[in-house]
Amino acid sequence: MADKDPSPAEEAAARAKENEEQAALPYKWSQQIHMLEVTFTVPGNMKARDLAIEFKRNFISAGLKGHEPVIKGETPHDINVSESTWFLTANPDNTKTVEIHLDKLNKMEWWAHVVKDAPTIDVSKIQPENSKLGDLDGETRGMVEKMMFDQRQKEQGLPTSDEQKKADILKKFQAQHPEMDFSNAKIQ
Repeated sequence: MADKDPSPAEEAAARAKENEEQAALPYKWSQQIHMLEVTFTVPGNMKARDLAIEFKRNFISAGLKGHEPVIKGETPHDINVSESTWFLTANPDNTKTVEIHLDKLNKMEWWAHVVKDAPTIDVSKIQPENSKLGDLDGETRGMVEKMMFDQRQKEQGLPTSDEQKKADILKKFQAQHPEMDFSNAKIQ
């Protein structure tokens, strides 16, 4: 039985729940296809030396020294640590903002959350800004569309375009050679 698309009311309820979960987090986060930004506010008298910020290939921890971290956990995907950084900036209301810029190792995938134990967002609903496939040359556009298709397929547990192509070639070969036994054939 095929899954049916959610009704507009169900979709709105899911978005509202997602927004509520994200708003409850002690940090804010946003992303572009190649990077992720995490921000949170600290008292205005804090200096960089008062912060405990650590990121590794698949881990982040950030907060005030001697306190429970504002964010801590395993990331769902790998970070390019050498290209990631953080800043402490002053705000007009006498607070400061910690800005953490995480460079994604895989620059072609959206993250559903910053750390694995945090609520997720529906990455299939992301509409990237300034993304106009029509502005790309034909070859690049085709590559981007293929990657987007493959990402959606993976998220749904379906075969990617390359996997489907291999399966089609095997089916065609099987049809051309019915005398051969393919019961133990493995596609790699």
